[in-house]
Amino acid sequence: MKRYIFAIHFAVLMLLPAELLAWGQEGHRVITEVAYHYLSSGTTKKIDKILGKHGMVYVANWADEIKSDTIYPNLSSGHFQDLDGGLSDSAVVATLTDYPKVGGHLFRTTDSILALLKQDPTNHDALMFLVHLAGDRYCPMHIAHLDDYGGNKVKMKWFGSNTNLHSVWDTKLIQSQGYSYSEYAKFLIDKYDSEKKAVQQKSEEEMLLESYHLMCDIYTYQETFEGNTYYYIYHFHQAMEWQLYKAGVRLAMWLEEIY
Repeated sequence: MKRYIFAIHFAVLMLLPAELLAWGQEGHRVITEVAYHYLSSGTTKKIDKILGKHGMVYVANWADEIKSDTIYPNLSSGHFQDLDGGLSDSAVVATLTDYPKVGGHLFRTTDSILALLKQDPTNHDALMFLVHLAGDRYCPMHIAHLDDYGGNKVKMKWFGSNTNLHSVWDTKLIQSQGYSYSEYAKFLIDKYDSEKKAVQQKSEEEMLLESYHLMCDIYTYQETFEGNTYYYIYHFHQAMEWQLYKAGVRLAMWLEEIY
């Protein structure tokens, strides 16, 4: 019964067509592994009781896999919030509370899930959604332009193969580093652990603006990109890693507040 009540809450939120995945399977697992590392033992025990031991990582992609289930109709629009380029910082920040009516419902959905979990931390499906959408929320191509479906219509070549801008940021940049998800998470924790407190102190407004400005930089770079895949990786892989790490820290913060 709880699952169907949860579904009713979200049926009214998700009305727009689907976009492709954010970060891809490996990226979401990296984010969740980083978050799991930073959880207190008490919080870990409570979450493991709901999802199974180390279950957060194993369900990190469930929210993408469930999109076709009729229990959650039109779920996909909860995974993104398209924003145009050239917006002022104040206009971007306003979307966190004055939710745009078109171009997705990511911020609204995330906020609604957080509210549901604060009321009922044992809500299994809500927890699985939060684990996933924490990654979507900080993926720069999930706050990308509406007119090209978040970069899905921006065609690219990647080592000679046809792809698009969204897919590059979903999977290809991450895969270019050659790590397993657990190896990449450990690498990011080792690399950025000294920045954890600074990330924790960032406001949601600051987090969004960092993602938005990165998204704008991605589109600007696209205008001059001549197809050198190696240089693209060199240019953006650190920015991509920083977004993955921040998403993991943020997810851990949310879970500590709830549990």
